[in-house]
Amino acid sequence: MIALQLKDVRKNFGKTEIIRGIDLEVQAGERVAIIGPNGAGKSTLFNLISGRLEPTSGEIWLGPQRIDGKQPFEINRLGLSRSFQITNIFPNLSVFENLRCAVLWSLGYKYTFLKFLADLDDANARAEQLMAQIHLASKRDVVAMNLTYAEQRALEIGITIAGGAQVILLDEPTAGMSQSETQRFIELIREVTTHKTLLTVEHDMGVVFGLADKIAVVVYGELIAFDTPQAVRANAQVQEAYLGAVVADHQVPA
Repeated sequence: MIALQLKDVRKNFGKTEIIRGIDLEVQAGERVAIIGPNGAGKSTLFNLISGRLEPTSGEIWLGPQRIDGKQPFEINRLGLSRSFQITNIFPNLSVFENLRCAVLWSLGYKYTFLKFLADLDDANARAEQLMAQIHLASKRDVVAMNLTYAEQRALEIGITIAGGAQVILLDEPTAGMSQSETQRFIELIREVTTHKTLLTVEHDMGVVFGLADKIAVVVYGELIAFDTPQAVRANAQVQEAYLGAVVADHQVPA
């Protein structure tokens, strides 16, 4: 089943064409890494999919729903959630409070001021579950600004998945992490996206080859390859355009 589909998606800023007719089909449950050189259009593509930008032309489908032209909150409620390059959390709230805020809408608590959060047993239980899932249960009452950088990124992952979205977009989730932090984070992403569809923009080839089922290579706003890591690694056009010796020397898991 197709979880996400782009049909001849284009985006112009004035006379400058940034995204040049991308067609892409992502199957439910696939983990897809989007790679490409700086300025290739990766972030623009993420912004188009998540509704922060509207395509100049083309169509974007989330399952059976066409989502191009919808607002980000509408797309989120249809089952797509994303993180950002810059950590996006409530810095003055605790880990638990961040996660409880994130689950409220999905549990049916909308614009109501008649309930005390402490009395919302289902929201509290879901927040506790998420904390355990992202391995931050020991940091339950720590104010988010006092977490380490890697812990803040883990918290943002928790916020991203809190609403139960089935399609998750992660924008450079391991940027700025040490090698050991990155390895732990790859495992965390694998755990929390089990049975979900994942798209991630990533520059670290170790993360790409260690996480992705398929790789989409974007160069100058065009999709030049979309295949398994092994096939992309062997693709001469991809090596010439972007990967070069980095891929040639990298050991791809069988």
